[in-house]
Amino acid sequence: MKIKFLGAARTVTGSCFIIETDRTRFAVDCGMHQGSDAIEKRNRDIGPYDPARLDFFLITHAHIDHSGLLPRMVQHGFAGPIYLTEPSADLVKILLLDSAHIQEVETAGKNKRLARSGLKSDALPLYTLVDAEAVAPFLKPRKYDEFFSPAPGIRVRFQDAGHILGAAIIELFIEENGSAAKLVFSGDIGRPNQLLMQDPSSVHQADYLFMESTYGNRNHKGESESLDELAEAIRYSYRSGGKVVIPAFAVERTQEILYSLHLLLRDGRLPKDMPVYLDSPLAIKATDIFRRYHSYLDGDTQEFLKNGEDPLRLPNLKLSVSTQDSVRINETEEPAVVISASGMANAGRIKHHLRHNLWRPGASIVFVGFQAEGTPGRRIVDGAKKIRIFNEDIAVGARIFTINGFSAHAGQDQLLDWLADFKTDSLQVFLVHGEFSAQEHLAGLIREKFGFPVTIPEYLEEIILKAGAPAEEIKPAAVAAGPVRLDRLIADLQNELEDVGGRMDDLRRLPADQQARIAELLRRAAANIGEIRDGS
Repeated sequence: MKIKFLGAARTVTGSCFIIETDRTRFAVDCGMHQGSDAIEKRNRDIGPYDPARLDFFLITHAHIDHSGLLPRMVQHGFAGPIYLTEPSADLVKILLLDSAHIQEVETAGKNKRLARSGLKSDALPLYTLVDAEAVAPFLKPRKYDEFFSPAPGIRVRFQDAGHILGAAIIELFIEENGSAAKLVFSGDIGRPNQLLMQDPSSVHQADYLFMESTYGNRNHKGESESLDELAEAIRYSYRSGGKVVIPAFAVERTQEILYSLHLLLRDGRLPKDMPVYLDSPLAIKATDIFRRYHSYLDGDTQEFLKNGEDPLRLPNLKLSVSTQDSVRINETEEPAVVISASGMANAGRIKHHLRHNLWRPGASIVFVGFQAEGTPGRRIVDGAKKIRIFNEDIAVGARIFTINGFSAHAGQDQLLDWLADFKTDSLQVFLVHGEFSAQEHLAGLIREKFGFPVTIPEYLEEIILKAGAPAEEIKPAAVAAGPVRLDRLIADLQNELEDVGGRMDDLRRLPADQQARIAELLRRAAANIGEIRDGS
């Protein structure tokens, strides 16, 4: 059989693995690529997927980096079943609609900018709300631990990955040309003992393991330490009269933060007069789905619910549904906790809250999830002094907290503990869904501790698997650069220069050292433009 890596190869987004056997062609996951412009361009390239020739999809869980390109597949001819767990099916529906809405809004804004520059305003979204709605009829929910056969010679079982509601480890049994092999796709492996979720299921046998490695080079802080840090952020901003702004993924992370705030309120560490705003229509819908599938949640949560105590409801919780509700949050002067999407601060309402609060010394910005390279969240976490939001440079004056203990991903030691449950000497490991530095570190530990051969695939790489033999790797050919739209790049530069020129009065009021730094940047820019002119 042949496997091609169309995403989550030396990066953490865009998960998709296409498998071809002697009788069928299908894919595990269909995630959107997120991060830098270069990474996100991959979302436009449908060629490697060849959707019309895919027989079915197996989806590990609902997060957009695992499901977000499904509308693109249907849009380009895919018409087969999409297998996933029952909660994942409900979550995928709302997540894809939200994704489509964001793309339509952002594309409309881009076309306005093009029109203002005198260019043809022909940008199109990846997909529309209509495209997202068209996915629903193809969703085929399955239960955990249930065997099913999506095609001749293939059996599948979903196990609980302990990551988010409905997340699955996929056990894949394939018979091909008279031989049998077992492949395991870990999906995203959850952190043991996290709030709400069951611990990840153990898997004991496999020939080939495709394992996530998001935190392959570090461990998380403990749960109690993470609660203490959240309490510190609340205490700091409450005393300073500022807001605690939490960029949070709408699914799982928001619910875990609500649960944590419930625990802090019980302990007297969340002031009773400090409102908590949940400013994300998507997160509000997702929280309702969590309540609907409460039987999937862990024992502690079940005990709370049995005693009439809902850890996802707070007496001071205010739900912000409309745009007007969201705007009013930033018009209030009172200290408050604001939970809003997106989790990497690269889209949605969170950008408005950062614009209003990131520069304020009394505010706290609390990051509670992984921040991919190229995202605003990653730049803030890495110590940026300013961030550009809505064509305005916003100083980083708030206190920044990075609390990885809330992560829904297993840390390094937890990944190794999960791997230790495999009782086989012939396992071949492929590390996916991680940045290359983390993968290299984890690969070394796996080789040293278990002696398993480890491969770190590249984007578009193919491997051929044959029973009893090492995987044969086929490296991708160098991809030729696509056509460059110099006119658009020059128009964007002109817009940026006009924006800077319109703020000269503000620039002149800056301290001398900052003006000197800006002057040096302008000299460099002028030199680059001179080089472009001379080269033409």
